Amino acid sequence: MTGIIGYGAYVPYHRLGASTNGWGQKTEKAVANYDEDSLTMAVAAGRDCLSNVDRSQVDALFFASTTHPYAEKQVSPLIAAALDLRRDVLTFDLANSLRSGTLALRAALDMVKSGSIKQALVVAADIRLGKPRSVFETSFGEGAAALLVGSSKPLATIEDSYSISDDVLDLWRSPKDGFVRSWEDRFAIERGYARVVREAVAGILQKHKLTPKDFQSLVLYAPDARRHAEMVRTLGFDPKTQVPDAMFNVMGNTGTAFAPMLLISALEKAKAGDRMLLVNYGNGADALIVRVTDAIGSFKPKLGVAGHIQSKKIVEQYNTYLQWRGLLEYEPPMTRPADERPAATALLREEAKVFRLHGSKCLHCGNVQYPKDRVCIRCGAKDKFEDYKLSDRQASITSYSMEYVHPTLDPPMVVTILNFEGGGRLIAEMTDRDISKVKVGMPVEMTFRKLNSVESINNYYWKCAPPRDQAGERRS
Repeated sequence: MTGIIGYGAYVPYHRLGASTNGWGQKTEKAVANYDEDSLTMAVAAGRDCLSNVDRSQVDALFFASTTHPYAEKQVSPLIAAALDLRRDVLTFDLANSLRSGTLALRAALDMVKSGSIKQALVVAADIRLGKPRSVFETSFGEGAAALLVGSSKPLATIEDSYSISDDVLDLWRSPKDGFVRSWEDRFAIERGYARVVREAVAGILQKHKLTPKDFQSLVLYAPDARRHAEMVRTLGFDPKTQVPDAMFNVMGNTGTAFAPMLLISALEKAKAGDRMLLVNYGNGADALIVRVTDAIGSFKPKLGVAGHIQSKKIVEQYNTYLQWRGLLEYEPPMTRPADERPAATALLREEAKVFRLHGSKCLHCGNVQYPKDRVCIRCGAKDKFEDYKLSDRQASITSYSMEYVHPTLDPPMVVTILNFEGGGRLIAEMTDRDISKVKVGMPVEMTFRKLNSVESINNYYWKCAPPRDQAGERRS
């Protein structure tokens, strides 16, 4: 029986909220830090999903987004490397549609059912921009989702799906556009979203002779809270008992990741036997009947949607967010030379070191060191090592410094020396931190981030951050 065998999510630590000076909204929206993009958020969601999963069993990786870091370069291989998946994993990038997440899920299910692969990881992430002070800026949020598909004890199965393909010019963005564009609002909703979603839902209900009363949950994509409430009423579902919180007021519409994140949030609260109707939209619509199995309680992500929603920090100044997105010019200190372009040759040669964060463990004395070397610094043994992954290991700060003159959008730059549990030492920049709480002995975890972008080349590496735990607060 094929279905969803694992799930995970990522909601950025930072939010714009009522206390953000200059924001002017009562609601909150999740906003990625300046060193995050759709790729790094996809890695974070994948790690949340795979924290207790044997990654060697994953045969394929699907990455869905409308905000790929590159217009011409596949992104999923780098995500696979950062997740430390096998070298022979099959990778796909899906783009251009807000339905990419559910389209990728359907493709993964079909491949597993066919027997061509055994497990597939579907990750979706987006950082969509609306013009400052626009309705889109208020409603858009940022985040990522991960769904692991397989045939071994699924948590939920997809009983059937029904799709509509529809070419309507409601929302669009060309390669040169920084912001999402829209046709007149009433046309976009009535002739686009509302018409197509009604058709997809009616189609799948009629196909199986079902009514809204046959479902415990409606997991519904909508552009904003108002349209979500209107569509729930139109479809005939009870908003109090059948519709989980769509999190517009605490997270926002996360684009390609939105419908998968809503599904994950519903699965976190679901009971065995529950039947859900998952509906996604974007130049057409997907309607999927999801049935929760008895195995639903056997899997827990590291944090999931709920844990990430609770763990947050409100950005103090709206201008800070504008600088993070490059919408407000930032003048760095003129004390350092410009960043150099990353070397493609070095990145290829050092993939295990840079992207997988592999050190080595001496087979003679057990010493762990990073980066790899041919000689053990403890016992002197030569060429007697095995790869040792550091990215999933907890660490603590043994020393740190704060540099206020380094050009960064989040001053000061905090540079730490880390000691890992089980051995290994690393110099790493610290992100998502409160500088008043940084101290020697502080526990941290590794997080994949973007260091910079030079000549259209994004330079990714690992940073450290305070852990986000189930209690919902950063530990200090």
